[in-house]
Amino acid sequence: MLPTIRLRDVITSDLPIFFEQQLDPVATQMAAFPARDRKAFMAHWARIMADESNILKTILEGDRVTGNIVSWEHDGRREVGYWLGREFWGKGIATRALSLFLERVTARPLYAHVIKHNRASIRVLQKCGFTLIGEEGDEVILILRENAAEPA
Repeated sequence: MLPTIRLRDVITSDLPIFFEQQLDPVATQMAAFPARDRKAFMAHWARIMADESNILKTILEGDRVTGNIVSWEHDGRREVGYWLGREFWGKGIATRALSLFLERVTARPLYAHVIKHNRASIRVLQKCGFTLIGEEGDEVILILRENAAEPA
């Protein structure tokens, strides 16, 4: 049975949980993204929470904060990314959360960059309709188009 997943806006009290999740050395290696110290982490989140063009959602399983999913503009493209606490991996939470997010965030095309060795995250994106369009260094680039025939 799939877990009951819901999304809500990120609130300040979520940040300590997100901070602890991003400290996990296995998660940082999987994402190939270094952990930030508390001061840098809180400054980053203050900055992204202040930018109204960003879409920031907390992922909940019941009342438990399992991670976050965000969307932002970068170089004229709308991007999406997510982070799930390691204890929540492999349970279908990321796929369900991304599906819910994509029902609400209808901007297309939508891009995602994932480190090549993070096959689980690539698979989550593909299950949600993203297709691989290229590579950039150690990352793969995926796109979700409104129409499969739309050019990259």
